[in-house]
Amino acid sequence: MAGRTGAGRLRRARRAAAVAVIAAGTVLATPGTVLAASTTLPPKQPLTADLETGGGPCVSGDERPYAMSVPRLTARLYGPGDGQPGQVSRVRGEFEAWWQGEDGAEERVTTTTGTLSDTTPFGWQLPETIPDETVVSWRVRAVNDVGASAWSSEGAGSACEFVYDRTRPDAPVVTSSDYPDDNTWTPGVGVRGTFHVKAQADDVVAYAYSFMGGGSKTVRPGPDGTAEIRFVPQSAGVQTLSVQAQDRAGNRSSSTDYTFRIGSGPAPVAQWKLTDAAGSRSAAAETGTAARAGAGVTFGAPAPSGTPLTSTASLDGSGHGFLTPGAPVVAGTAKDFAVGGWVRPGRVDGTRTVLSQDAGAARAFTLGLTQAAGGPKWSFSVGGARVTGGLPETGAWAYVLGQYDAETGTARLYVNGRAAGEEAAAVPVAGEGAFQIGRARGAQGYRDRWQGEIGDVRAYDRIVVASEVKDLATRAARRLGHWALDTAPDGLAPEEGGGAPLKLGTGASLYRLDDAPCDWLDPDCVQDFPLEADGDGHLRLDGVSGHAATDAPVVDTSGSFTVSVRVRLTDDEPATPMTAISQGGEHGDAFKVRFDPENSSWDLVMAHADAPGAPETVLRRIEAPDGNWGVGHRVTVVHDASVKQVSFYLDGVKYAEGGTADFVSAWKSTGGLQLGRGRTADGWGEYLHGAVDSVFAYEGVLSETDIRQLPYVRATGR
Repeated sequence: MAGRTGAGRLRRARRAAAVAVIAAGTVLATPGTVLAASTTLPPKQPLTADLETGGGPCVSGDERPYAMSVPRLTARLYGPGDGQPGQVSRVRGEFEAWWQGEDGAEERVTTTTGTLSDTTPFGWQLPETIPDETVVSWRVRAVNDVGASAWSSEGAGSACEFVYDRTRPDAPVVTSSDYPDDNTWTPGVGVRGTFHVKAQADDVVAYAYSFMGGGSKTVRPGPDGTAEIRFVPQSAGVQTLSVQAQDRAGNRSSSTDYTFRIGSGPAPVAQWKLTDAAGSRSAAAETGTAARAGAGVTFGAPAPSGTPLTSTASLDGSGHGFLTPGAPVVAGTAKDFAVGGWVRPGRVDGTRTVLSQDAGAARAFTLGLTQAAGGPKWSFSVGGARVTGGLPETGAWAYVLGQYDAETGTARLYVNGRAAGEEAAAVPVAGEGAFQIGRARGAQGYRDRWQGEIGDVRAYDRIVVASEVKDLATRAARRLGHWALDTAPDGLAPEEGGGAPLKLGTGASLYRLDDAPCDWLDPDCVQDFPLEADGDGHLRLDGVSGHAATDAPVVDTSGSFTVSVRVRLTDDEPATPMTAISQGGEHGDAFKVRFDPENSSWDLVMAHADAPGAPETVLRRIEAPDGNWGVGHRVTVVHDASVKQVSFYLDGVKYAEGGTADFVSAWKSTGGLQLGRGRTADGWGEYLHGAVDSVFAYEGVLSETDIRQLPYVRATGR
């Protein structure tokens, strides 16, 4: 009986709780059900943090935004239930904006939105009648059928403010003493110049500017409204700087175009070619002061081929192997400067200095080589910062240049015309001591001495731009051979300069235009034509044994070289790979270009060693077979030993991706240049069935422009 009485009490308690809930205006539901909030209470006051002016936060006073177009006002409003999850209230938004009119009287505009769920953003696009250049304030409140909330500006809240500004500022004034706009040419490539920009309004917050051919940038003015634009010209010519003033609202002025004329970059502040006569005890200066040579310096050493240098200086690595003008060359090591030259190390162990400048018992900067990551690397140091990169090789020429950019505070290293390593932040030290060639100052005297050749040393008091670095490091390609393949007396196709001929093998024959033509009216007549402009014939190969070859290597495949040939396939569906040109050794080809029927592609194949089954680097160009039609294709191989890369061109074009590959396994071939065949596991094979014409071979890297011109090069002496 007692148990029943307890159960009754529990049921009565539950009913009382349910009545209390209903009296409070709340309906219980299962989770996830959206409930209507109480409609017996007014909405809550909007929060300032939930208001936005034109997408920006609600602010006032000095932080108020300036808008170049009439903004849209947005707010989050709350019903009695505070807009909590699971609760929805229906409210209206009442917006109000006001400002002081021209007569000093306050003016107001208002709007009331439709009734919406308080989970929906409320907004008001202000009318276009809002005055410009006037502080506009606004606030909002929520309204339902019971009443209205407090305004957002009341109590702990505040009014939002903005200024509508549609007036464009006047164009700025641009001046420069470094690059005047007066039709004069100023030596400027690589010389940092300053342009001064002055606003003609007091609300300008930025200047947008661009140099002709460059992207747009911005700079902020100082307290006086002026700004400086720094610029390093990259090339000579007429240049235009365009500047617009931008005010707080984002309005931009019309453009001020400032035109100036840039001449070539100033000459080095010091230069020694080091081409002095053997036995000299000093090096004549092209600019600057002559450099005294120690007893360990020998003039008349070899020079890098393809450069204007006729000789260099050899340093023996001893305490007497140095040159110095006895005075500083880089006058301000905290300003822009660059130093560089041609070098050929005799040794790559330890740390070895090409160029430096004394700074007391230390050095302000050092250019040379050091040991890093387990091997030798080219190196440039400024203060305590060092940049390393590239791969010094004993007996291999390289052009090295170190540069300090005072604007960015970084040291950079260039090897053979290209940036090497990662630029490093550097803090320069004063270096008022003597400039040194071949050694660096240390606490115990000079050290880190160079052993090897050095030539054409230069020092600049400016930035050496990328195109100049490339030009300094360029070695002109030297033609080793051009075989027009127009004649072959006694089976020997001559090289036009008197070099080694190509000896025709069995299955190789010449076609000449002046051979007796067949009758054009004869349906069986198949009239061929020369494939290129350098003559009136080409070489035909039968695909069985036909080939032509030199007795000895033509290019040094361990160094930089360029080889090119015109080739046309006879078959429209070749069955096996066919090699157009190659040069190799006993077991493999250092390089070869072949047609691969499996992929329908011309492939450049670089073997990593003269050994059976050696790994290969392959660059591929998809191309349909010729089927004995047209002029075929010009294939060109370029090996740049200075940067350890190989490139492949088809008809003068190299793919942006896949046209160049790193190649660090070059080796010196011992066999002759081959046309129409290559090395295979079984000996000679991959015989070409087709025609080849106009073969070129160069020592060095032929430029892309020259590669595109090869089909139009005519044989001389005709």
